[in-house]
Amino acid sequence: IEPAAKWRGDGPRPLVAVAPGTMGQGDQCAASMALEHPLRLNGQTVSVGYEDLSVYRLLLRGVAVVVTDYVGLGTTDRLHTYVNRVDGAHAVLDAVRAARSLDSSSVTSESRVGLFGYSQGGGATAAAAELQPSYAPDVELSGTYAGAPPADLTEVTEAIDGGDLAGALGWSLNGFLQTEPALRPIADRYVNEAGEKALKDLSTMCVGDALFAYGGRSSTGWTKTGQSLGDIIRAEPALQAFLAEQRIGSRKPGSPVRVATGTSDDLVPHAQARRLAVEWCDKGAKVTYVPVVLPGVGSGLLNHFAPLLADQGNAISWLTDRLSGRPAGSNCWSMPVQP
Repeated sequence: IEPAAKWRGDGPRPLVAVAPGTMGQGDQCAASMALEHPLRLNGQTVSVGYEDLSVYRLLLRGVAVVVTDYVGLGTTDRLHTYVNRVDGAHAVLDAVRAARSLDSSSVTSESRVGLFGYSQGGGATAAAAELQPSYAPDVELSGTYAGAPPADLTEVTEAIDGGDLAGALGWSLNGFLQTEPALRPIADRYVNEAGEKALKDLSTMCVGDALFAYGGRSSTGWTKTGQSLGDIIRAEPALQAFLAEQRIGSRKPGSPVRVATGTSDDLVPHAQARRLAVEWCDKGAKVTYVPVVLPGVGSGLLNHFAPLLADQGNAISWLTDRLSGRPAGSNCWSMPVQP
């Protein structure tokens, strides 16, 4: 997306790859669709293009933007591989490559590049930042914002089960069964008829649909044994090993990162996002860690969504500074006293 505004920073017009937060798994949920139709209520689906706000805020600063639909979202040949660490990272970095390859783009090979994402998008940009040195050495990054990243899916699974976004369990499982067929026998042992129906339903749903249809549901109703998905993970070493492979934080990002997380966020738990920042700090990465302190409102979606809005302006300012060539600091030294 080309901005009408002039870039007033140092160097040529920069590029930011925006990694969308959770949109759903139905093809109609793709962020590219949401750019044209920010709110869709057609009797069959409820989709909300809430990422449009960050896109337009970047455009107003004269920054060119590319938005990925991720792997499988908006296509007809496969399902979206929701919160898959490698797929998400590659989609973000490949989007940068795609944007830079366009002859009509104002972005040049000299343009600085940044990444911006929150929630699912924060996980994708966090994974991209640490995989960039090995996967995309041609995509030099000036800075990455990773808001509320789901870095540890085992903890996130426990948090969302029975909550507002319980439908995300189905999106995760659908995607993982597609990319890792060896997990299918485990699923067949545990998932009951109601669970199979839920997985099928959710594969066509957007986030709005899932909130209405599956918000508050417990995964215990989807299993033959009455165990929760968290219980099954603890009982199955193969699932533990697979989710360990999905952990973000095992590699050092090659460029500055800003990790922000709401201290009251219990949907994508604050503690595991903070731990990602600590792990990167321990590896010597240049990390700016921002705890977004807001009053908790019970539990659920608002605690997760409010920090996105409260911190977004500061996040964009931080990223714009990196795109202007201003060096990033690090507050890793403050981690022992930061909440």
